[in-house]
Amino acid sequence: MSSEEFERLQEIYRSLYEELKLIPDRVLKSRGEDRKKLVRSFDERQGEADEVLRGMEEELRTAPSSFRNVMNTKLRIYRRDLGKLQRDMKSSDLGSSSLGGNHGIYSSQNQHSTHLQSQRALLLQGTDSLSNASQSIERSQRLAVETEHIGTDIIEELGEQREQLDRTRDRMVNTGENLTRSRKILRSMSRRLMTNKLLLGVIILMELGILGAVVYLKFFRR
Repeated sequence: MSSEEFERLQEIYRSLYEELKLIPDRVLKSRGEDRKKLVRSFDERQGEADEVLRGMEEELRTAPSSFRNVMNTKLRIYRRDLGKLQRDMKSSDLGSSSLGGNHGIYSSQNQHSTHLQSQRALLLQGTDSLSNASQSIERSQRLAVETEHIGTDIIEELGEQREQLDRTRDRMVNTGENLTRSRKILRSMSRRLMTNKLLLGVIILMELGILGAVVYLKFFRR
């Protein structure tokens, strides 16, 4: 079966039905207060059985389509059997009343049963409303937890991105410092190169002067 709740309600109904089907015969054999108690007991059990069948109908509405035909067939059978028991009980009660002279007892008991069934129906509706509210609260709590987890993941991801940006910034700072040192080194090398050129020029001039002096002294001062 597709629904564990349907199976559970089915077992409860069968237990109630086994109790109900014994009562009409007992009513025929009883008198007075015993008969009244049996009628009240039948009405109470019948109300409980009706409530269980309504619960099974609710389960039927939400069951998968592949299981609905079987479940619906069982419900029709249960409704038919329960209706037959009600007719049997009414016949038994009327027959017993004609023997004992107590007409109308079943009618008054049936009115009481109808009132009880109305109260049970209201109670069942209230229970369903509470159940739906509880389910809504649970869904809201799950959504809040999921949102919290998503927010935590986003915060962690942003933290990781911030660390990456900090490392990138540090690398850029280091790169800038390296470039500054490189420029300083290049300027220093450029100054040294100019100094070396000047020294080389001076040395060349000095060598040319010495060479000129040697030539003059050797060839022109005789």
